Amino acid sequence: MESKISSSSESRSQSQSQRQNVPYIHKVGIPPKQNLLKEFKTTVKETLFSDDPLRPFKDQPKSTQFMLGLQAIFPILDWGRSYNLKKFRGDLISGLTIASLCIPQDIGYSRLAFLPPQYGLYSSFVPPLIYAFMGSSRDIAIGPVAVVSLLLGTLLQNEFDPVKNANEYRRLAFTATFFAGITQATLGVLRLGFLIDFLSHAAVVGFMGGAAITIALQQLKGFLGIKHFTKNTDIISVMKSVFGSIDHGWNWQTIVIGASFLFFLLSAKYLGKKNKKLFWVSAIAPLISVILSTLFVYISHADKEGVAIVKHIEKGINPPSVNEIYFSGENLLKGFRIGIVAGMIALTEAVAIGRTFASMKDYQVDGNKEMIALGTMNVVGSMTSCYVATGSFSRSAVNYMAGCQTAVSNIVMSLVVFLTLKFLTPLFQYTPNAILSSIIISAVIGLIDYEAAILIWKIDKFDFVACIGAFLGVVFASVEIGLLIAVSISFAKILLQVTRPRTAILGRVPMTSVYRNIQQYPEATKVPGALILRVDSAIYFSNSNYIKERILRWLTEEEDHLRTRYQPRIQFLIIEMSPVTDIDTSGIHAFEELYRSLVKRDVQLVLANPGRLVIDKLYASGFPDLIGENKIFLTVADAVLTCSPKIVQEV
Repeated sequence: MESKISSSSESRSQSQSQRQNVPYIHKVGIPPKQNLLKEFKTTVKETLFSDDPLRPFKDQPKSTQFMLGLQAIFPILDWGRSYNLKKFRGDLISGLTIASLCIPQDIGYSRLAFLPPQYGLYSSFVPPLIYAFMGSSRDIAIGPVAVVSLLLGTLLQNEFDPVKNANEYRRLAFTATFFAGITQATLGVLRLGFLIDFLSHAAVVGFMGGAAITIALQQLKGFLGIKHFTKNTDIISVMKSVFGSIDHGWNWQTIVIGASFLFFLLSAKYLGKKNKKLFWVSAIAPLISVILSTLFVYISHADKEGVAIVKHIEKGINPPSVNEIYFSGENLLKGFRIGIVAGMIALTEAVAIGRTFASMKDYQVDGNKEMIALGTMNVVGSMTSCYVATGSFSRSAVNYMAGCQTAVSNIVMSLVVFLTLKFLTPLFQYTPNAILSSIIISAVIGLIDYEAAILIWKIDKFDFVACIGAFLGVVFASVEIGLLIAVSISFAKILLQVTRPRTAILGRVPMTSVYRNIQQYPEATKVPGALILRVDSAIYFSNSNYIKERILRWLTEEEDHLRTRYQPRIQFLIIEMSPVTDIDTSGIHAFEELYRSLVKRDVQLVLANPGRLVIDKLYASGFPDLIGENKIFLTVADAVLTCSPKIVQEV
């Protein structure tokens, strides 16, 4: 009747090396089948990474491997072979559409980064071209984004004043962009993309929402026509600056222009959401707003009445900036530090966007290829007067709804930006700053995802703490503080889950031999004379002592409960170990201490269903010899049947 891990015919004097070589299916008493075992070993194999990047190269001739290697670096060589006129039609329309959206946004976002407006346009010319050849997403639209622009601007102005030290500020921006690209590409090459997952979804929701409010508050300077504005980004400093200048700093003409076009932009966005076929209305609304407001200021001479305008935008395409990057000195370290932070945030946003639209179109995005592509485009961008670019959610959404087919839409957008830089920048001279502020405010409103925050609250309160902590940190302190809080709380949650794993008391589900958590299944009954516990985690040095003490606490509480009811004492402690995926030396040592503590209480320790890796380590340590090989079973039901046969028969 017994189903024991160790076969009854197996000699206890057998050497440990021999025991370790015994197949697991033999240890549970099942006759070994060589063919099945061989197939099992060759098909089921744990790997460090979730995929095998070298699999397509196996058993291929050298020429094929060379082409596959090129396609891995440049995916355009793969999907480009099936490209046709029909796909180009969709890419052309979507590329022109996102270009009409990106041009006014780029001019506005460059102001968030405290850079001249042409640098925003530069960053939508070169990086999208690089990405189109190296990226694996069909829908993502590349360029500057609000959150990264704000983050970069905040971190850079802590080092240099963007007005007084404009040259050093610009050089540090290029240096940070270079190291942001290096960081992203390195993560991709070393296949370490999982590191960005340490910033939880809840923390990202809170960070993005806080950043959106901070960005919107920063736009009050241009929206209200305030000339002297605080450099701090927290809400208290901004509100003091806004209301402190209400008597002498606000310009009513600027407010009228900004409010009118903000209403137009929000109405266009609402119309696009209500009717998906009219998405193009919200896409071209920013460009229409720029054209109309520029004409109005030019005709009415509103700039003479105090309405601030963009003024000169340098004409021409990206000048080289390799010589402006700091490759030595203290500014190198500053750029490196800022670049890592900006690169990780940009990477998180881009990967999230790529995965979202890939799932909607049912295709796969290779995260590591994405990181290499994003890193390469930022490294090249830093050498061509660009600052950190990444995937933009608003542009990607428009790109998707416009019917893009491939990354060629990025090439179309890039060419339109090229023409703008080459010929059209003088037309933006009279564009009022208020309209750029309105465009940014309307764009970042979508980053405040209150529905996601409510859902997080309902699902996991600790996740909500991470969400609200990041949000409040950004709004009331700074972007860096909010980011630090988000990362800290995310790591705290990981540490809490690792060091304080869950344990549960199991009971027998009536009319079955199944044992489940009695809190989840109230009808499950405890087995008299036995306490059955389940450990829901791997057992490592970080949690082994806690697990041991938690098990003893369960045992003490259960014994006290039985004593007050004059019921039979506990004779067996059965630990269900199927969720225990691994155990280290500290874990085994904790089990040895647990065993000695149980001996003093006259309670026998029994293990049920340890995994292959766990049982091998237990045998290597000699633990089965300590508790007895006949105390290790395949299932909880087998353990109960063997330890308490009379009780089970009565039940």
